[in-house]
Amino acid sequence: MNREIQKKKHKLFTHKDFASLLNRYQYKLNIGDITAGTIFSKEKKGFLVDIGEPIMAYLPIDEISIKKFQETFPHINNSREFFILAYSKKSKQLILSIKRLEYIRGWQRIKQVQLKDVTNYLYVEKVNRGGLITNIEGIQGFIPNSHISNINLKQSFLHTKIKCKILLTNNKTNTIIFSHKRAYLLELLSKIYIGQIISGTITKIQKYGLFVNIYNFLALLHISEIGTENFNNLNLFYIGNIIKVQIIHIDTKQGRISVSRKYIKK
Repeated sequence: MNREIQKKKHKLFTHKDFASLLNRYQYKLNIGDITAGTIFSKEKKGFLVDIGEPIMAYLPIDEISIKKFQETFPHINNSREFFILAYSKKSKQLILSIKRLEYIRGWQRIKQVQLKDVTNYLYVEKVNRGGLITNIEGIQGFIPNSHISNINLKQSFLHTKIKCKILLTNNKTNTIIFSHKRAYLLELLSKIYIGQIISGTITKIQKYGLFVNIYNFLALLHISEIGTENFNNLNLFYIGNIIKVQIIHIDTKQGRISVSRKYIKK
């Protein structure tokens, strides 16, 4: 019975009880704190929020959500947590933010995803010269051209979901770099292996070698791996040529495949 009574008391705990606790222990809310509150009313450019202080706190519309396409406003009488963003001397109000709270917790989840090396399926919002723009937890991320499995398919990824893994993050600069190549290469491991001889199509020719399309993944055939040690005549190859190569290195951390023609019997 005592446990049931305790449960009922716990369910009935409100923001007003929270406020009374603050008063009892003479705790003053500070900028950077996370506090409970109830949305009291809608104003022209925001909402008044009861957090147990003598003066209602204020939630600007711009601080409602980190998500760009957030259309729904908070409901009146809805209780939730808020981040204390600032103090307005003019109105003598604490300024609240849901956006900052989502940002903090979003980064916490992103760090966990990075730690566990989870594969993400993210929506590609834009394509630019440098790569693909996407987002995770409402925070913008970027997939550079060098980490797209096949650059020739770049435009086809727009407005679709693409599998990728986190390559690096920096919450101080709000930077998240993803690699599509890493995620895609891990799937290819069931089809390819070191030492395998396989046919591929030449899709790009550079001074340092050729890029060969293997299962829609661009592998590098370095000029030093084409033939003899002194080989430097790339004019023998053309885009669209199908050639046999041998897989000599698979880098799952950076998402790279290196191939060679040195060890293939002519």
